[in-house]
Amino acid sequence: MTPDHTSPRHVVIVGNGMAGARLAEELRRREIDPARLAVTIIGEEPRAAYNRILLSTVLAGGLTARETKLKPDNWYARNSISVRTGVKAEKVDRDARRVFLNDGSTVDYDELVLATGSRSFVPPMAGACTEAGGLAPGVVTFRTVDDCDAILAATQPGAKVAVLGGGLLGLEAARGVLGRGADVTVVHLASHPMERQLDTDGGAVLARVLEGMGMRLVLGQHATEVLRDGDRVTGLRLKDGSTLDADLVVISAGVRPNLDLATQAGIDIGRGVLVDDTLKTSDEHIWAIGECAEHDGVVYGLVQPAWEHASVVAGLITGTDPTACYHGTSQTTRLKAHGIDLASMGEVNALIHDRDTEVMALADPTRGRYAKVVVRDNKLVGAVLLGNPEVTGTLTQYFDTGMTVPSDRMALLLAEAQRA
Repeated sequence: MTPDHTSPRHVVIVGNGMAGARLAEELRRREIDPARLAVTIIGEEPRAAYNRILLSTVLAGGLTARETKLKPDNWYARNSISVRTGVKAEKVDRDARRVFLNDGSTVDYDELVLATGSRSFVPPMAGACTEAGGLAPGVVTFRTVDDCDAILAATQPGAKVAVLGGGLLGLEAARGVLGRGADVTVVHLASHPMERQLDTDGGAVLARVLEGMGMRLVLGQHATEVLRDGDRVTGLRLKDGSTLDADLVVISAGVRPNLDLATQAGIDIGRGVLVDDTLKTSDEHIWAIGECAEHDGVVYGLVQPAWEHASVVAGLITGTDPTACYHGTSQTTRLKAHGIDLASMGEVNALIHDRDTEVMALADPTRGRYAKVVVRDNKLVGAVLLGNPEVTGTLTQYFDTGMTVPSDRMALLLAEAQRA
């Protein structure tokens, strides 16, 4: 039986990452009176919310972990937001509208928002995990501040670091430790790095840039075993039987939404927690935002959709925007690695002979530059820009707004596009 909830209404946010913290901020911005709306954040990590995007900069030495914090220490108290860190939500009683935590306590809610994020995917690989299921010594993922600390502790000049995964996060981790003097090898299953964001030609130019920085790329391969001498990592065995030396293995092979709590609660899930255009789940009092949410068949792994989710949910819960809806986010990806300027947006694999599109591309591999734009119905629907920062802002604006592009399509690839 549903309890007799009294004022204030209580919003409980499970997840103290970028999505959950942003929602708390949006809720309090719309309803400043804690007597009307109480907000509680539950976070499994034992620290305040931080900007996960900046972890690659921490690896590179440009920031400390403390400098990645999203808010000053006293911000939550000043805004009457209760934050419980280092505690995990283990169970939801939907009838009672109650969350059970692993410290034995409970929190009642009027509205529950799942912002549980994602966890690193660890591919099956001998020697990577202990019998208890945790990561073995010398193996670390790249997801949290603790991961950063572990990587930095093991990364000395001359250390041999193998990074499994040549996607966005894998390359950011690789570039960070390379800048600290490590000997870095990236092992990637696809034929070119960042295959989700780059076409084949763009990927080839990026590979050349990375190798020019001193990074070694092993493409079209995956590791089958972490080689060890006791607790010490000595290398990797690859699928073709070859081996490479390594003192540390960093796994960045993708993420999986954290669905344990949603599954226990019995709400509908797919690849993520299924939500409608209001970000509600199959339970009218439970919402999902950020990387754990699946909307219209898409699970987003970027921060911009999470912020848009937070705005919609805050508007609906507070009643300040009762018609708010989420209709998806146009995805633009930036590689945040020192010495590389890369942006990718929309459709990147269209070919020149595709009849319904206009595709323009320029490549200068020797100088690490590549540009490609895809136009359909006079709108920019895709672009890849490597080493072309002078046009990135303009093309992002065309892509985000749907503005009609200049009739001189080639100008889109050049700095002149800014004056079109």
